[in-house]
Amino acid sequence: MPVKLAVPKEETVGENRVALVPDVAKRLKAMNIDVSIEKDAGLRTGMPNSVFESQSVTIESDKKTLVQQADIILKVQPPSIEEIQTYKEGTILLGFLAPYSNNERIIALKEKKITAFSMELVPRISRAQSIDALSSQAAAAGYKAVLIAAEMSNKFFPMLTTAAGTIRPAHVLVIGAGVAGLQAIATARRLGAIVEAYDVRSATKEQVQSLGAKFIDMQMSADSAGGYARELTEAEKAQQQEILARHVAKADAIITTAAIPGRPSPKIITEAMITAMKPGAVIVDIAAEGGGNTALTRLGEVVDHNGVKIFGPENLPSQLAAHASEMYSKNLLNFLTLLVNKEGAIQLDWSDQILADSVLTNEGQIRHTATRERIEKNA
Repeated sequence: MPVKLAVPKEETVGENRVALVPDVAKRLKAMNIDVSIEKDAGLRTGMPNSVFESQSVTIESDKKTLVQQADIILKVQPPSIEEIQTYKEGTILLGFLAPYSNNERIIALKEKKITAFSMELVPRISRAQSIDALSSQAAAAGYKAVLIAAEMSNKFFPMLTTAAGTIRPAHVLVIGAGVAGLQAIATARRLGAIVEAYDVRSATKEQVQSLGAKFIDMQMSADSAGGYARELTEAEKAQQQEILARHVAKADAIITTAAIPGRPSPKIITEAMITAMKPGAVIVDIAAEGGGNTALTRLGEVVDHNGVKIFGPENLPSQLAAHASEMYSKNLLNFLTLLVNKEGAIQLDWSDQILADSVLTNEGQIRHTATRERIEKNA
């Protein structure tokens, strides 16, 4: 019997992505996987039922019937507790599962004996790059953030030579040079802006410069394991803010991207820094879902502070649903090659670091240590 894989329609408000695209469905069929998708699951992504049917994907109208037949379920957003109750025991679930929050959902996965793999937990090792959904979605967020900043700005981004004179290019500051930050730099440069960038990880300097931006070097390094930055000391924070304030003050647009999964976003831009900015300047804070990188960020809102606008967008990848879904679906496909062998059977190899590190629940246990300890502490 072939493995049965199901893709339910996303229920989260504002989520336009889908966990499966037709091209990936075709490749799953070649792996002897029987693919089903809930009716209209791809509509908000611009993918009607017919494009899935053309790849021999079964369209199922009833979500409960869909998931109860599945051996593997693919999701974008975490399922609700009510949705988890409809899964059959032992189902394998892949998706963004928010392991650092919502204990009740994780307990529900454990009690239902779901083998849940959280895409947030995929280790940042070379072999896992094609599976790293955080990075693929961050690229979409970084790109979109710059377009939003350009739309909010009252200035052109590129230099223009016109009959009325020369318009000087905008100054864009990007804070954080991870995947989102680097994509923001590249996008701002394509739009013709002068770009500066800052990251506490010294290893990013060459990457920033390779994209044509100036790196703000503070002569400190906060490189840490897993590709993230360690927390700065109080002295380092003071030094950071003193130097950064000068660059913030002259920026026409700022993109902030500094986020660490499971921890609040670091407050890098103070209210005093924003007060010193030029009226008409804009800040797009990608890290808003973690509390934001500025002292004034409010998730989902535009805050006007003395003429400076600070926007904390929600779920930016969803605004680029077609390509974000395509990248995410390929991340899931590459993960599935670790779960389904060449004979088309499910085979979980717990000696594989990617599987071992990314599993959240399995066989009625919470396998992710930090999550288990947090839930036990709060029990």
